[in-house]
Amino acid sequence: KATLPATLVEPAVPQGTTTPPVMTATNTSAQASELESLDPEILEIFLDEARELMVSLDHQIADWGKDIHNQNFNRELQRTLHTLKGGARLAELEHLGNESHDLEALLVSASQNDEAFEGALKEAVIQRQDVLQKLVDEVQQAHTRLVGGQPQSPTPAPKTAPAPVTATAAPAKATAAAETSAPVLSKPAQAPHITKSGTKPRQAAKATQQESIRVAAPLLDNLVNLAGETSITRGRLEQHISDFSFTLDEMAATIERLREQLRRMDIETEAQVLFRTERQSGPDYTDFDPLEMDRYSSIQQLSRALTESSSDLMDLRDTMSNKVRDTETLLLQQSRINTELQEGLMKTRMIPFSSMVPRLRRIVRQISGELNKKVEFDVHNAEGEMDRTVLERMIAPLEHMLRNALDHGIEKADKRRAAGKPETGMIALSLQREGGDIVLRMKDDGGGIPVKVIRDKAIKQGLLPKDAELPDPEILQFIMMPGFSTAEKVTQISGRGVGMDVVASEIKQLGGTIAIDSVVGEGTTFTVRLPFTVSVNRALMVNTGEDFYAIPLNTIEGIVRVSTFELEEYYKPDAPLYEYAGQKYRLQYLGNLMHSEHKPKLQGQPLPLPVILVRGTDHPMALQVDSLMGSREIVVKSLGPQFSNVSGVSGATILGDGSVVVILDLPAMIRADLSAQAARMYAAVEEKVRPAVIRTKLVMVVDDSVTVRKVTSRLLERNGMNVITAKDGVDAIAQLQDHKPDVMLLDIEMPRMDGFEVASLVRHDEALQDIPIIMITSRTGKKHRDRAMSIGVNEYLGKPFQEKDLLRTIEKLTGTT
Repeated sequence: KATLPATLVEPAVPQGTTTPPVMTATNTSAQASELESLDPEILEIFLDEARELMVSLDHQIADWGKDIHNQNFNRELQRTLHTLKGGARLAELEHLGNESHDLEALLVSASQNDEAFEGALKEAVIQRQDVLQKLVDEVQQAHTRLVGGQPQSPTPAPKTAPAPVTATAAPAKATAAAETSAPVLSKPAQAPHITKSGTKPRQAAKATQQESIRVAAPLLDNLVNLAGETSITRGRLEQHISDFSFTLDEMAATIERLREQLRRMDIETEAQVLFRTERQSGPDYTDFDPLEMDRYSSIQQLSRALTESSSDLMDLRDTMSNKVRDTETLLLQQSRINTELQEGLMKTRMIPFSSMVPRLRRIVRQISGELNKKVEFDVHNAEGEMDRTVLERMIAPLEHMLRNALDHGIEKADKRRAAGKPETGMIALSLQREGGDIVLRMKDDGGGIPVKVIRDKAIKQGLLPKDAELPDPEILQFIMMPGFSTAEKVTQISGRGVGMDVVASEIKQLGGTIAIDSVVGEGTTFTVRLPFTVSVNRALMVNTGEDFYAIPLNTIEGIVRVSTFELEEYYKPDAPLYEYAGQKYRLQYLGNLMHSEHKPKLQGQPLPLPVILVRGTDHPMALQVDSLMGSREIVVKSLGPQFSNVSGVSGATILGDGSVVVILDLPAMIRADLSAQAARMYAAVEEKVRPAVIRTKLVMVVDDSVTVRKVTSRLLERNGMNVITAKDGVDAIAQLQDHKPDVMLLDIEMPRMDGFEVASLVRHDEALQDIPIIMITSRTGKKHRDRAMSIGVNEYLGKPFQEKDLLRTIEKLTGTT
């Protein structure tokens, strides 16, 4: 070991002991003094290696904790620490090297004594791991200050949890959370710099590392967008080439038609020449040979020239067809190259979820130590990848959910023993893909969330009526409200009621959802669904009514065709579930799911209609569409903040003809539809038990006079009514298709359709015939009144009307005030 002043060197741990030395202010200042004179470029080279080694260290410790008697993990830890020690000393970070050496010596002693990874050894190793991580974080902070040109502080500030980093964050923030971002791509580039990883001793798993280069995250995002724009341009070119091919086919047909017409013209002109030749074959022409006579007229010569021109046109058409085929081949090759480019660029944005795990494990260790609780933290499928931006923004929500689980969920050891549970609590975090979503599930085996306490607190805060009856999952959603907390006391860890609302808000901004499932005494499960949006995707284009939609292929389980007779049966109110391959599906028309006016077209369809089987939902659903337009590669475009609250839409794409098509998120739409159905059922029950609520009346004013419409509307609105206006009878009939007013005020003399015709149409329409009609007109004669009453008008008032009389008449016809 290099000789250093006594204040910089901690005594090595004697063999057989597991008590780690304590980090002191002297040690911290010692490392700070080391960092003042170091080269930022050397620090950066070391940090690239140290981040990877600290992540490997955390995984090896976690794996050893699952198999405590396996000494192979001990030896792997020794190799990792040896590599970290060598790198630190080459970078002149003596204090970090000494700490690595001391932990390595502790592991060597444990290996010689064949100690299991439990008790004092486990506690000592984990404490020293935290010390190493703290020192690496200080090196990171010092490097950030050096690169940013800020003055070097003699004593670094204590490390706090870094804020989530966005793709456009400043360099000081972008490097603040090394363990949560990609080791190479998370830092904006200061200058192109390449580090070769083979110049230092590495463990076996790192032996084959390749060269790496730092690239600014915004630059990568811009390249991804440009690659997407290239795909859109290529798609439009393909559309133009397809249209051009169709035009060439039309041209070939036109040339053939021209040839036929010229052939018939040749026949006709030849007949005329023969006729003229016969007339000229008398005795006056016996001295001439037929070849000496000009038998062919100018029109025949033009006909021959046109025939040759048509042949030339056909040759040109064949040449252009060959060029089109060559262009289509080149576009196909360019499509494959562009797809590979897109996939490669997208992989640079993807980060394994495991990069976040060490930080989460440290949080669990620290908070469980503060609360004096024994907790095991297990992560499943941590190798799954997420978009860098999504992963970084999910750091804070996951940390807060962990704090809540440790503070509120996991009970003290004595309570767990009394409940028949093991003393050590368990928190499990899993990552998986379901359809177009990334699903994060955090489950603990604690005491659960007391629904009654939440309900009482919601009633106390005025968020819920006392007589309201809500299912437990909806009551649990109240913990997402700002300022809502059921904690008995406020601690530094939780209890202020300002956490879960931030969690829900962040998840909502990412386009995701969060659901809570809790059983008192057994535990709580938080399920977070985030959209897995990529720039390029394969989608199935479908047609519903006059609209086109794109459905990502990863949300489609299969496509079947069902006859119209079967569909009619499945659309009946008490129809059975649709069954296919042993699985039962709830069959529905896509237009109904989207609440559009289009209805399924079953009449006169000779062929079975396509039905899409949707995957990624808890409730299997089969959706019928009108037609399939084929699958194609699409470029996903964000809809922006204006449409961020529209559920069931994950983005949009631009087709080859320039039209915009919405990309549907079917699992989200199905979940929203089920929630809406439950809400409608609950509202129906509430409607039965609650007294009738007075509803604001809707009045339609139909008059061709702008003044009458405005004056009447203001009068009615002052008296608490909603008003819709129509400028004539045709406009009124059109608006009646979307709105059903409580009463109509109708004029007689109007352009396009008069009041009598409107009243007749309303009275003969089953859906509208019960609407009361008040006819207001300057035609007050008996003939006009009798005609109106014979049609079915309820009241007949003259212009100008008295306001009190009109209001009294509306009240009488509607029956309410």
